[in-house]
Amino acid sequence: MHLPFSSKVSVVRSVAAVVLLLLCTGCFRNQLITERRVARYYRNKPVKPVFQTIQNDSLTLHYASVGSDTLPTLLLIHGAPGGWYGFVNMLEDSLLQRNFHIVAVDRLGYGKSRRKNQVAVTSIHTQAQSLLPLLQKAAARQPAIVIGRSYGAAIAAQLTLLRPESVRHLFMVSPPIDPDKEKIFWFARAARYRVVQWCLPRMFVVATAEKFAHAAELRELKPRWEKLDVPVTVLQGGKDWIADPLNLEFAKRHIKSKRAKFLFLPDAGHYITETHTKLVKEIILEAVHAPVHVSSYSSGTETVR
Repeated sequence: MHLPFSSKVSVVRSVAAVVLLLLCTGCFRNQLITERRVARYYRNKPVKPVFQTIQNDSLTLHYASVGSDTLPTLLLIHGAPGGWYGFVNMLEDSLLQRNFHIVAVDRLGYGKSRRKNQVAVTSIHTQAQSLLPLLQKAAARQPAIVIGRSYGAAIAAQLTLLRPESVRHLFMVSPPIDPDKEKIFWFARAARYRVVQWCLPRMFVVATAEKFAHAAELRELKPRWEKLDVPVTVLQGGKDWIADPLNLEFAKRHIKSKRAKFLFLPDAGHYITETHTKLVKEIILEAVHAPVHVSSYSSGTETVR
């Protein structure tokens, strides 16, 4: 059935109203980070991040860092939408600061990171390529530990595939990596309307474009998972409503490395780096102190409560 034009306008207006209502909620407001808000947050903090930019003819890559660059690098890659600030709890953790040079990046399309003449970069490969200068800089002294969260997990994996010698350990947290388990939520469909996009911050428009391209991108990545041959740890929550918990089974089937570890947290949701901070810190520190070529991992799933 085809709606008359007037009805279509009414539907779009209704959807726009819903989106605007959502933008007024705390969930959406928390994603809208301004420089003033950042300055206010760090005003009385003992340690403040250093903000830097890598720039060339085709892109600008913005990131925040904390800690001495003589320490091993902990590279943090956010999901969609998001930004460097999504890892603020890890950036200001004193134990991690003592052990790592912590680097949290804005992916292309988010924050101050841009690809020339392109609002949204939906290619996993291109997103990973854009991080190569940062990874190479980070791993100049020793290989980095790379963490990809949610949508950033596949990008972190592709980055590792591009430069395995520069990655000491890959962590994928709450990873939506199975193309057959991709979820499309109603608000993502709503955000495809041009009139709704006019009402949305750019980051949500970018996230929508990424979301609708993600399944195809994951299918392209699928044959390459078995080539991962660095230590890998996958963390998946049993109550994750964004990334289907069965993504962990996909990871187990396709990551063939004998140095892969799969952790299932039955009571965890999607935001494991925030709700299970202590556990995440423990396994990261264990990784940096383990021998580079450790091969004592079990290929089975370890359940952590």
